[in-house]
Amino acid sequence: MNNELVCWKCGASLAELPLPLGRRAECLTCHAEQHVCRLCRHYDTAKAKQCRETAADDVKDKTRANFCDWFQPRPGAYAASKGGAGDAKAKLDALFG
Repeated sequence: MNNELVCWKCGASLAELPLPLGRRAECLTCHAEQHVCRLCRHYDTAKAKQCRETAADDVKDKTRANFCDWFQPRPGAYAASKGGAGDAKAKLDALFG
C-alpha cells in the first residue's frame, strides 16, 4: 500500500507541503484546501456527521478548510473520494444545468 499523502480532490502529491498540514494548506496542482474532512482518517460516510470521531464538532462542508482538532490526513483519501455521490451529483448537474 502506498502511504504517500495525496490531494483528496485531484490525487496530486502533497509531499511539498509541510506537515502537519495547516488550516490554509492547499494542493499545489488544483488549489483545493487540504485541512478538510475528506482528507481526514476519521471521515466515514457511514457514520453520523460523516465522522468516526464522536467528540468532533459537526462540519457542514466536508470539502472546505476547518478548525477541527481531530484532523489527521490519510493517504487513501483520493481513491476513496472517486466515484460515489459526488460524481453522481456532478453528472446530474452537467445534464440538467
